Amino acid sequence: MFLVAGLGNPGEEYAFSPHNLGFLTIDRLAERHGIRVNRKDSRALAGVGEIDGHPVMLAKPQTFMNLSGTSLAPLMEKHSIARENLIVIYDELDLPWLSLRIKPKGSAAGHNGMKSVIASLKSSDIVRVRMGIHPGRPIASGADFVLAPMKRSQREELDEFTGYAADAVRSIIAEGVEKAMTKYNRRAPGLNTEDA
Repeated sequence: MFLVAGLGNPGEEYAFSPHNLGFLTIDRLAERHGIRVNRKDSRALAGVGEIDGHPVMLAKPQTFMNLSGTSLAPLMEKHSIARENLIVIYDELDLPWLSLRIKPKGSAAGHNGMKSVIASLKSSDIVRVRMGIHPGRPIASGADFVLAPMKRSQREELDEFTGYAADAVRSIIAEGVEKAMTKYNRRAPGLNTEDA
């Protein structure tokens, strides 16, 4: 079974903040594939179904972002999910808004949610889908920015962005991470330099 985990913060006040793109993408996957993500399991909301014929669990840890790993590690142990079948979706302030990067492994690059996942699983060999949130202008405080409600212009682009990320996850499950990287790693529209 694959475990697709979107990182975010529980609570209405955070629902449409940049830090919750992981949750929003899980919602999109759930809607597309008829999976109800409403069962409480290992301090996460989870639901089981299929994506392209593969058994999948979708999960949204409810521990708050910085403790995401303390939910995912027990969830994986309980359901005997191998680390190579984990896909983590989260926001990335180092990437411009609407860019997307699939990576098969690597450091947390300063993302506290991913730091917690790596620490809890004792490995950085974790497939991740990083969704760019940098607005392209100077921001006073990264911490404040990621938790503030998104601007109206960003809300209007959310459907397309979460849909694209959901397509990328489906591709990882159906075709493998290498193919998915070739197809879905993209720069923000209008940029022609390579993202990190």
